[in-house]
Amino acid sequence: MTHHTDVRQAVEDDIAELVRLRAMLFEDLGGEFFNPSSAGDDWRDALARVLKEKIAADDARILVVDGDGGLAACGFGTIEQWFPGPHSRNGRIGHVIGMVTDPAYRRRGHGRAIMHSLLDWFRERDAVRVDLTASRDGESLYRELGFFDHPDPALCWRP
Repeated sequence: MTHHTDVRQAVEDDIAELVRLRAMLFEDLGGEFFNPSSAGDDWRDALARVLKEKIAADDARILVVDGDGGLAACGFGTIEQWFPGPHSRNGRIGHVIGMVTDPAYRRRGHGRAIMHSLLDWFRERDAVRVDLTASRDGESLYRELGFFDHPDPALCWRP
């Protein structure tokens, strides 16, 4: 059976559902890094404020698939201007952030449809590379779409 998925740009009325889906993502990832016990709920208000600002910004693309009475899936894309180099002719680096599908809507192609739309958006904006951090569940899809291991080790620092 073929599924047709309609992907659309998120609007302000979607913000509460986007926050719900992003919270679901962090619950799925678990662990003290992604879902620290000390976090509280302040981050949800901060996320809602940033979503409201970025929903129509030129450097971000927030895509959704509608479900019954809410959102079935979402994915965020951003582009940053880094410094160009031989490996990055224009320094425009894309990031895929927060790809999540509500468990009731998984295995229907929603994530794939969102990713295809995001990749088109990155191409239109001349991104030279797109980075993402894959969950175990999403890794096979991303590799199928052409993503590969980054040559640098991923490190981070928190002040």
